Amino acid sequence: MRRLSRGIPILVLLAAAACETPATAPIRDTSGLAVQAAKGGAPSPKIRSVSVTPTSAGLIVGGTTQITAQSNPTGASFTWSSSNNSIATVTQTGFVTGVAAGTASITAAAGGKSASASITVSGPPVAGVVLLAAGDISDCNNNNDEATAKILDVNAGTIALLGDNVYETGTPTEFANCYHPTWGRHKARTMPSAGNHEYSTPNATGYYGYFGAAAGDPAKGYYSYNLGDWHIVVLNSNIPRDAASAQVQWLRSDLAANTGKACTLAYWHHPRFSSGSHGNNTTVQAFWDALYEFNTEIILVGHDHDYERFAPQTPTAVADPVKGIRQFVVGTGGRSHYALTTLKANSEVFDGTTYGVLKLTLSAASYSWQFLPVAGQTFTDSGSRSCH
Repeated sequence: MRRLSRGIPILVLLAAAACETPATAPIRDTSGLAVQAAKGGAPSPKIRSVSVTPTSAGLIVGGTTQITAQSNPTGASFTWSSSNNSIATVTQTGFVTGVAAGTASITAAAGGKSASASITVSGPPVAGVVLLAAGDISDCNNNNDEATAKILDVNAGTIALLGDNVYETGTPTEFANCYHPTWGRHKARTMPSAGNHEYSTPNATGYYGYFGAAAGDPAKGYYSYNLGDWHIVVLNSNIPRDAASAQVQWLRSDLAANTGKACTLAYWHHPRFSSGSHGNNTTVQAFWDALYEFNTEIILVGHDHDYERFAPQTPTAVADPVKGIRQFVVGTGGRSHYALTTLKANSEVFDGTTYGVLKLTLSAASYSWQFLPVAGQTFTDSGSRSCH
Protein backbone atom coordinates (compact mmCIF):
# COMPACT_ATOMS: atom_id res chain seq x y z
CA MET A 1 0.00 0.00 0.00
CA ARG A 2 1.30 3.45 -0.92
CA ARG A 3 1.71 5.88 1.94
CA LEU A 4 1.79 9.64 2.01
CA SER A 5 4.89 11.33 3.31
CA ARG A 6 3.35 11.47 6.83
CA GLY A 7 2.63 7.75 6.78
CA ILE A 8 -1.19 7.96 6.61
CA PRO A 9 -2.84 5.35 4.37
CA ILE A 10 -4.80 6.87 1.50
CA LEU A 11 -7.74 4.52 2.04
CA VAL A 12 -8.02 5.55 5.68
CA LEU A 13 -8.16 9.20 4.66
CA LEU A 14 -10.85 8.53 2.09
CA ALA A 15 -12.97 6.61 4.57
CA ALA A 16 -12.67 9.32 7.17
CA ALA A 17 -13.66 11.96 4.65
CA ALA A 18 -16.72 9.99 3.63
CA CYS A 19 -17.96 9.89 7.24
CA GLU A 20 -17.37 13.59 7.99
CA THR A 21 -20.11 16.25 7.63
CA PRO A 22 -18.82 19.78 7.61
CA ALA A 23 -20.07 21.60 10.73
CA THR A 24 -20.86 24.69 8.74
CA ALA A 25 -22.67 23.15 5.77
CA PRO A 26 -26.07 24.81 5.29
CA ILE A 27 -29.20 22.69 5.18
CA ARG A 28 -32.36 23.66 3.29
CA ASP A 29 -35.71 21.92 3.27
CA THR A 30 -38.13 21.78 0.40
CA SER A 31 -40.75 24.06 2.00
CA GLY A 32 -38.67 27.19 1.39
CA LEU A 33 -37.61 27.70 5.02
CA ALA A 34 -33.93 28.50 5.45
CA VAL A 35 -32.51 26.49 8.34
CA GLN A 36 -29.54 27.56 10.43
CA ALA A 37 -26.39 25.62 9.67
CA ALA A 38 -25.88 22.22 11.30
CA LYS A 39 -26.34 23.40 14.89
CA GLY A 40 -30.00 22.67 15.34
CA GLY A 41 -31.17 26.34 15.12
CA ALA A 42 -34.84 27.15 14.57
CA PRO A 43 -35.89 27.96 11.01
CA SER A 44 -36.39 31.62 10.04
CA PRO A 45 -39.70 32.20 8.21
CA LYS A 46 -39.42 33.40 4.64
CA ILE A 47 -40.23 37.11 4.28
CA ARG A 48 -43.33 37.52 2.15
CA SER A 49 -43.56 41.31 2.05
CA VAL A 50 -42.17 44.56 3.46
CA SER A 51 -44.03 47.85 3.98
CA VAL A 52 -42.95 51.32 5.15
CA THR A 53 -44.74 54.18 6.92
CA PRO A 54 -45.13 56.87 5.74
CA THR A 55 -44.81 56.12 2.03
CA SER A 56 -44.01 59.76 1.26
CA ALA A 57 -42.84 62.79 3.22
CA GLY A 58 -41.70 66.34 2.63
CA LEU A 59 -38.63 67.82 4.35
CA ILE A 60 -36.74 71.05 4.31
CA VAL A 61 -32.97 71.02 4.00
CA GLY A 62 -31.65 69.87 7.36
CA GLY A 63 -35.07 68.54 8.34
CA THR A 64 -35.54 65.03 9.66
CA THR A 65 -38.21 62.38 9.77
CA GLN A 66 -38.54 58.78 10.94
CA ILE A 67 -39.55 56.05 8.48
CA THR A 68 -40.67 52.77 10.03
CA ALA A 69 -40.72 49.37 8.35
CA GLN A 70 -42.69 46.17 8.92
CA SER A 71 -42.27 42.70 7.52
CA ASN A 72 -44.71 39.86 6.98
CA PRO A 73 -44.13 37.78 9.02
CA THR A 74 -42.83 40.26 11.59
CA GLY A 75 -39.40 40.31 13.19
CA ALA A 76 -37.12 40.98 10.23
CA SER A 77 -33.94 43.03 10.43
CA PHE A 78 -33.91 45.72 7.76
CA THR A 79 -31.19 47.22 5.61
CA TRP A 80 -31.87 50.86 4.82
CA SER A 81 -30.62 52.80 1.79
CA SER A 82 -31.17 56.05 -0.07
CA SER A 83 -31.37 56.31 -3.84
CA ASN A 84 -29.50 59.61 -3.64
CA ASN A 85 -27.46 60.46 -0.56
CA SER A 86 -26.86 63.97 -1.88
CA ILE A 87 -30.62 64.60 -1.50
CA ALA A 88 -31.48 62.60 1.63
CA THR A 89 -29.58 60.25 3.90
CA VAL A 90 -30.93 57.47 6.08
CA THR A 91 -29.52 55.65 9.11
CA GLN A 92 -29.89 51.93 9.71
CA THR A 93 -32.83 52.72 12.00
CA GLY A 94 -34.77 54.55 9.25
CA PHE A 95 -34.02 58.13 10.44
CA VAL A 96 -33.96 60.38 7.37
CA THR A 97 -32.24 63.77 6.99
CA GLY A 98 -32.81 66.19 4.11
CA VAL A 99 -29.52 67.27 2.52
CA ALA A 100 -30.43 69.26 -0.61
CA ALA A 101 -33.50 70.13 -2.66
CA GLY A 102 -34.75 67.21 -4.76
CA THR A 103 -36.41 63.80 -4.49
CA ALA A 104 -34.98 60.53 -3.20
CA SER A 105 -36.34 57.07 -2.43
CA ILE A 106 -35.65 55.60 1.00
CA THR A 107 -35.76 51.80 0.91
CA ALA A 108 -36.04 49.18 3.62
CA ALA A 109 -35.04 45.66 2.56
CA ALA A 110 -35.18 42.27 4.25
CA GLY A 111 -35.17 38.70 3.01
CA GLY A 112 -35.16 39.69 -0.64
CA LYS A 113 -38.23 41.94 -0.26
CA SER A 114 -38.29 45.73 -0.03
CA ALA A 115 -40.46 48.82 0.14
CA SER A 116 -39.69 52.49 -0.43
CA ALA A 117 -40.80 55.92 0.73
CA SER A 118 -40.57 58.95 -1.55
CA ILE A 119 -38.85 61.90 0.16
CA THR A 120 -39.14 65.39 -1.33
CA VAL A 121 -36.65 67.88 0.07
CA SER A 122 -37.27 71.59 -0.39
CA GLY A 123 -34.81 74.46 0.01
CA PRO A 124 -33.52 75.74 3.33
CA PRO A 125 -36.04 77.10 5.85
CA VAL A 126 -37.10 80.67 5.26
CA ALA A 127 -36.49 83.23 7.97
CA GLY A 128 -39.02 83.04 10.78
CA VAL A 129 -39.74 84.36 14.25
CA VAL A 130 -37.65 83.17 17.19
CA LEU A 131 -38.86 81.63 20.45
CA LEU A 132 -36.32 81.11 23.27
CA ALA A 133 -37.41 78.61 25.92
CA ALA A 134 -36.33 77.15 29.26
CA GLY A 135 -37.71 76.41 32.69
CA ASP A 136 -36.40 75.65 36.20
CA ILE A 137 -34.35 78.80 36.23
CA SER A 138 -33.37 81.01 39.16
CA ASP A 139 -32.03 79.88 42.51
CA CYS A 140 -30.89 82.45 45.05
CA ASN A 141 -28.05 80.12 46.07
CA ASN A 142 -26.24 79.94 42.70
CA ASN A 143 -25.47 82.04 39.63
CA ASN A 144 -26.37 79.54 36.92
CA ASP A 145 -29.31 81.71 35.84
CA GLU A 146 -26.88 84.55 35.11
CA ALA A 147 -25.05 82.22 32.71
CA THR A 148 -28.27 81.31 30.87
CA ALA A 149 -29.47 84.93 30.91
CA LYS A 150 -26.34 85.87 28.97
CA ILE A 151 -27.64 83.66 26.15
CA LEU A 152 -30.78 85.82 26.06
CA ASP A 153 -28.63 88.95 25.98
CA VAL A 154 -27.28 88.05 22.54
CA ASN A 155 -30.37 86.40 21.01
CA ALA A 156 -33.44 88.31 19.89
CA GLY A 157 -36.87 86.73 20.13
CA THR A 158 -39.82 86.04 22.40
CA ILE A 159 -38.98 84.23 25.66
CA ALA A 160 -41.15 81.28 26.78
CA LEU A 161 -40.85 80.41 30.47
CA LEU A 162 -41.61 76.75 31.23
CA GLY A 163 -42.32 77.08 34.95
CA ASP A 164 -40.43 76.90 38.25
CA ASN A 165 -38.97 80.19 37.19
CA VAL A 166 -37.63 81.08 40.66
CA TYR A 167 -36.93 78.95 43.71
CA GLU A 168 -37.77 77.96 46.32
CA THR A 169 -41.40 79.03 46.56
CA GLY A 170 -41.92 81.83 44.06
CA THR A 171 -42.36 84.58 46.62
CA PRO A 172 -42.36 88.27 45.62
CA THR A 173 -38.99 88.62 47.36
CA GLU A 174 -37.47 85.75 45.35
CA PHE A 175 -38.73 87.22 42.09
CA ALA A 176 -37.35 90.64 43.00
CA ASN A 177 -33.98 89.52 44.35
CA CYS A 178 -33.17 86.35 42.40
CA TYR A 179 -35.08 86.26 39.09
CA HIS A 180 -35.26 89.96 38.26
CA PRO A 181 -31.50 90.71 38.13
CA THR A 182 -30.93 87.97 35.53
CA TRP A 183 -33.80 86.76 33.35
CA GLY A 184 -35.87 89.68 34.59
CA ARG A 185 -33.89 92.08 32.44
CA HIS A 186 -35.78 90.53 29.49
CA LYS A 187 -39.19 90.76 31.16
CA ALA A 188 -40.68 92.93 28.42
CA ARG A 189 -40.40 90.12 25.85
CA THR A 190 -41.30 87.23 28.18
CA MET A 191 -44.44 85.08 27.94
CA PRO A 192 -44.48 82.97 31.14
CA SER A 193 -46.06 79.78 32.40
CA ALA A 194 -46.17 78.73 36.04
CA GLY A 195 -44.62 75.71 37.74
CA ASN A 196 -45.39 73.89 40.94
CA HIS A 197 -42.83 75.95 42.87
CA GLU A 198 -44.71 79.15 42.01
CA TYR A 199 -47.80 77.57 43.54
CA SER A 200 -45.92 76.92 46.78
CA THR A 201 -46.94 80.51 47.45
CA PRO A 202 -50.76 80.40 47.82
CA ASN A 203 -52.43 81.07 44.47
CA ALA A 204 -49.00 81.82 43.00
CA THR A 205 -49.43 85.47 43.98
CA GLY A 206 -45.68 86.15 43.69
CA TYR A 207 -45.69 84.94 40.08
CA TYR A 208 -48.85 86.77 38.99
CA GLY A 209 -47.79 89.90 40.84
CA TYR A 210 -44.41 89.96 39.11
CA PHE A 211 -45.52 89.25 35.53
CA GLY A 212 -48.86 91.02 35.68
CA ALA A 213 -51.05 90.86 32.56
CA ALA A 214 -48.42 88.84 30.67
CA ALA A 215 -49.26 85.81 32.86
CA GLY A 216 -52.96 85.88 32.02
CA ASP A 217 -55.89 85.82 34.41
CA PRO A 218 -54.51 84.88 37.90
CA ALA A 219 -57.51 82.59 38.39
CA LYS A 220 -56.54 80.66 35.27
CA GLY A 221 -52.92 81.14 34.21
CA TYR A 222 -53.62 79.89 30.68
CA TYR A 223 -53.80 82.03 27.56
CA SER A 224 -52.72 82.08 23.91
CA TYR A 225 -51.03 84.42 21.46
CA ASN A 226 -49.83 84.47 17.87
CA LEU A 227 -46.18 84.63 16.87
CA GLY A 228 -45.57 85.09 13.15
CA ASP A 229 -47.47 82.35 11.35
CA TRP A 230 -47.75 80.25 14.50
CA HIS A 231 -50.43 79.99 17.17
CA ILE A 232 -48.94 79.61 20.67
CA VAL A 233 -50.91 78.15 23.58
CA VAL A 234 -49.76 78.53 27.20
CA LEU A 235 -51.34 76.11 29.68
CA ASN A 236 -51.33 75.72 33.47
CA SER A 237 -50.48 72.22 34.69
CA ASN A 238 -50.99 73.21 38.35
CA ILE A 239 -54.79 73.57 38.28
CA PRO A 240 -57.58 71.20 37.12
CA ARG A 241 -56.68 69.83 33.71
CA ASP A 242 -58.85 66.76 33.12
CA ALA A 243 -60.94 66.46 29.99
CA ALA A 244 -63.98 68.02 31.68
CA SER A 245 -62.08 70.94 33.21
CA ALA A 246 -62.72 74.53 32.24
CA GLN A 247 -59.10 74.77 31.07
CA VAL A 248 -59.34 71.90 28.59
CA GLN A 249 -62.71 73.11 27.33
CA TRP A 250 -61.11 76.51 26.73
CA LEU A 251 -58.15 74.82 25.01
CA ARG A 252 -60.39 73.03 22.54
CA SER A 253 -62.31 76.22 21.77
CA ASP A 254 -59.09 78.18 21.32
CA LEU A 255 -57.61 75.58 18.96
CA ALA A 256 -60.82 75.41 16.91
CA ALA A 257 -60.81 79.20 16.55
CA ASN A 258 -57.22 79.26 15.28
CA THR A 259 -57.12 76.51 12.66
CA GLY A 260 -56.20 79.14 10.08
CA LYS A 261 -52.70 79.54 11.53
CA ALA A 262 -50.00 77.56 9.75
CA CYS A 263 -48.66 75.69 12.80
CA THR A 264 -49.34 75.36 16.53
CA LEU A 265 -47.05 75.15 19.57
CA ALA A 266 -47.98 74.71 23.25
CA TYR A 267 -46.06 74.94 26.51
CA TRP A 268 -46.53 74.41 30.24
CA HIS A 269 -44.53 72.95 33.13
CA HIS A 270 -45.13 69.21 33.71
CA PRO A 271 -44.06 66.82 30.92
CA ARG A 272 -46.26 64.04 29.63
CA PHE A 273 -43.10 62.10 28.75
CA SER A 274 -39.71 62.31 30.44
CA SER A 275 -36.68 60.07 31.00
CA GLY A 276 -35.56 62.23 33.93
CA SER A 277 -36.26 61.89 37.64
CA HIS A 278 -39.96 62.79 37.47
CA GLY A 279 -40.74 60.39 34.62
CA ASN A 280 -43.99 60.26 32.65
CA ASN A 281 -47.04 62.17 33.86
CA THR A 282 -50.54 61.14 32.79
CA THR A 283 -52.22 64.10 34.53
CA VAL A 284 -51.63 66.18 31.39
CA GLN A 285 -53.11 63.54 29.09
CA ALA A 286 -56.13 65.70 28.25
CA PHE A 287 -53.81 68.49 27.06
CA TRP A 288 -52.12 66.06 24.68
CA ASP A 289 -55.40 64.56 23.46
CA ALA A 290 -56.74 67.95 22.41
CA LEU A 291 -53.48 69.20 20.94
CA TYR A 292 -52.97 66.00 18.93
CA GLU A 293 -56.52 66.19 17.59
CA PHE A 294 -55.82 69.71 16.31
CA ASN A 295 -52.48 68.81 14.65
CA THR A 296 -50.12 70.59 17.04
CA GLU A 297 -46.44 70.47 16.07
CA ILE A 298 -44.48 71.11 19.28
CA ILE A 299 -44.90 70.89 23.05
CA LEU A 300 -42.37 72.52 25.41
CA VAL A 301 -42.13 71.58 29.10
CA GLY A 302 -39.76 71.77 32.06
CA HIS A 303 -39.96 70.18 35.55
CA ASP A 304 -37.17 67.65 34.95
CA HIS A 305 -33.87 69.50 35.13
CA ASP A 306 -32.44 68.20 31.87
CA TYR A 307 -32.82 68.48 28.12
CA GLU A 308 -34.67 65.82 26.14
CA ARG A 309 -36.03 65.71 22.61
CA PHE A 310 -38.68 63.19 21.61
CA ALA A 311 -39.63 62.03 18.13
CA PRO A 312 -43.17 62.92 17.01
CA GLN A 313 -45.60 60.64 18.83
CA THR A 314 -49.22 60.19 19.86
CA PRO A 315 -50.58 61.00 23.34
CA THR A 316 -50.02 57.34 24.25
CA ALA A 317 -46.35 57.18 23.17
CA VAL A 318 -46.83 55.54 19.78
CA ALA A 319 -44.34 56.84 17.22
CA ASP A 320 -46.21 58.87 14.62
CA PRO A 321 -44.00 60.59 12.03
CA VAL A 322 -47.02 61.86 10.11
CA LYS A 323 -49.22 63.56 12.74
CA GLY A 324 -47.29 63.14 15.97
CA ILE A 325 -46.28 65.93 18.35
CA ARG A 326 -42.60 66.57 19.10
CA GLN A 327 -42.00 67.28 22.79
CA PHE A 328 -38.95 69.04 24.19
CA VAL A 329 -38.12 68.95 27.91
CA VAL A 330 -36.04 72.08 28.64
CA GLY A 331 -35.53 72.23 32.40
CA THR A 332 -32.08 73.69 31.86
CA GLY A 333 -32.48 77.29 33.03
CA GLY A 334 -30.03 77.00 35.92
CA ARG A 335 -31.53 75.46 39.06
CA SER A 336 -29.76 72.07 39.03
CA HIS A 337 -29.34 68.90 36.98
CA TYR A 338 -31.26 65.62 36.97
CA ALA A 339 -29.75 62.37 35.71
CA LEU A 340 -31.20 59.92 33.22
CA THR A 341 -33.39 57.24 34.83
CA THR A 342 -35.22 54.97 32.37
CA LEU A 343 -35.03 56.05 28.74
CA LYS A 344 -38.60 56.41 27.52
CA ALA A 345 -40.00 55.33 24.17
CA ASN A 346 -39.31 57.69 21.26
CA SER A 347 -36.64 59.66 23.14
CA GLU A 348 -34.08 60.85 20.59
CA VAL A 349 -31.67 63.00 22.63
CA PHE A 350 -31.07 63.33 26.41
CA ASP A 351 -28.58 65.44 28.32
CA GLY A 352 -28.55 65.99 32.08
CA THR A 353 -25.32 67.96 32.46
CA THR A 354 -25.75 71.23 30.53
CA TYR A 355 -27.49 74.51 31.30
CA GLY A 356 -28.85 76.38 28.32
CA VAL A 357 -31.78 77.67 26.27
CA LEU A 358 -33.70 76.11 23.39
CA LYS A 359 -33.91 78.39 20.35
CA LEU A 360 -36.81 77.67 17.99
CA THR A 361 -37.10 79.40 14.61
CA LEU A 362 -40.76 79.26 13.57
CA SER A 363 -41.36 79.72 9.85
CA ALA A 364 -44.53 79.72 7.78
CA ALA A 365 -44.59 75.95 7.24
CA SER A 366 -41.62 74.61 9.16
CA TYR A 367 -39.50 74.97 12.26
CA SER A 368 -35.90 74.48 13.31
CA TRP A 369 -34.39 74.03 16.74
CA GLN A 370 -31.01 74.59 18.35
CA PHE A 371 -30.03 74.05 21.97
CA LEU A 372 -27.73 76.89 23.04
CA PRO A 373 -25.43 75.86 25.92
CA VAL A 374 -23.96 78.29 28.43
CA ALA A 375 -20.39 79.50 27.89
CA GLY A 376 -17.85 76.77 28.51
CA GLN A 377 -20.20 73.85 27.79
CA THR A 378 -20.36 72.01 24.50
CA PHE A 379 -23.54 69.90 24.35
CA THR A 380 -25.93 71.02 21.66
CA ASP A 381 -28.78 69.64 19.56
CA SER A 382 -30.26 70.94 16.32
CA GLY A 383 -32.53 70.03 13.45
CA SER A 384 -35.59 71.12 11.48
CA ARG A 385 -38.87 69.77 10.22
CA SER A 386 -41.84 70.75 8.08
CA CYS A 387 -45.21 71.32 9.75
CA HIS A 388 -47.92 68.69 9.30
